[in-house]
Amino acid sequence: MLNKALLDPEVLKFIQENFKKDLPSLILKGSPFKYITIKDLAIQLKGLKIAEKKFPELYQNPKILYPPKLNLEQTSSEITAKYKASLISGKYGIDLTGGLGIDSYFISQNFKQFQYCELNGELAEIAKHNFKALGADNITVSIGDGLSILNNFKTNFDWIYADPARRNDHGGKVFKFEDCEPNIPKHLDLIFSRSNNLMLKSSPLVDITAGINELKFVKEIHIVAVKNEVKELLWILEKDYKENPIIKTINFEKDEVQEFSGMYASEVDDTEFSLPKSFLYEPNAAMMKSALFEQLALKTRTQKLHQHSHLYTSEKLLEFPGRKFQVSDIKEYKPSYLKKYFKNKKANITTRNFPDSVENIRKKFKIKDGGTDYIFFTTNKHEEKIVIFCKKTNDPG
Repeated sequence: MLNKALLDPEVLKFIQENFKKDLPSLILKGSPFKYITIKDLAIQLKGLKIAEKKFPELYQNPKILYPPKLNLEQTSSEITAKYKASLISGKYGIDLTGGLGIDSYFISQNFKQFQYCELNGELAEIAKHNFKALGADNITVSIGDGLSILNNFKTNFDWIYADPARRNDHGGKVFKFEDCEPNIPKHLDLIFSRSNNLMLKSSPLVDITAGINELKFVKEIHIVAVKNEVKELLWILEKDYKENPIIKTINFEKDEVQEFSGMYASEVDDTEFSLPKSFLYEPNAAMMKSALFEQLALKTRTQKLHQHSHLYTSEKLLEFPGRKFQVSDIKEYKPSYLKKYFKNKKANITTRNFPDSVENIRKKFKIKDGGTDYIFFTTNKHEEKIVIFCKKTNDPG
């Protein structure tokens, strides 16, 4: 049960003033409040600290309450929740697996009425309190199994959303949709009897081809990365959809948003290969997950260095969904010859389609990590091992 005493002004003030302090030291002192355990206080202190970076809007609201750390770690960040919200809208929406309610809160802003469902009564109680604190009056909270709640509705929904739990009964991670809870592939008939549209969130580790085969009716797949780390896959399903899905990649960087889209399993026969030119491009993590390598070269007007290197090049600086570098030098990979170039060297090293690891290369040539120099160890179109020396460059314009 939610401890209402956590909402007392002096308790909220204590949490605001102490969340950045050393938590173990605070725990040793015990709770300064009669009706609140130090465990409950610690959960709120940890939660506020995580929220500062992960949920800025919630962090700004002093009346927000947080669940244990594990629930927070499994919750979408504000930036990915807002992206989901940008994809769907309508009159009636439902979240079958509400959790802390971050996704429900942001998605609900595009709906007249929104239904939140959650099996965990404590989580649902916290979410209900937070919705009220945030002024989200269009969200109705239901405790129970989302699919059962959906089945009991007589009205249809414009969109159904779900983020199935990805752990089995023993706490181990699972990656097939049929092994998650709820089992979405098993209940697609029920889902599509209540809506023509479904959005699913999954782990970034789910194989795209396997997911398409398992789910069926997949219209779009969105690969969402933040600061070059893939955080989640979003699967947009439409009732009776039969075409090849579109894959959309998005990478949120500090000063830019990198986007790219292409067609799944679309053949591209005229990929161009080239030796390194003036500029080198490394696709971001979302692009790498998409495997749209040939379409990327075609649409960005770049050439690939090698079929399996997944590095791209051009003579002029172009827009590209990834890191961009200006090439300063190119050397053939001959260790004895290269040693003089690496003497007292500090650089960022990347290997692509290369037989040695970054760790071994650092040891072999005594290259320190960091600095403004970037060195790529890779293979060119003639199957020659090469070393490309670069510096990061700004976007065109």
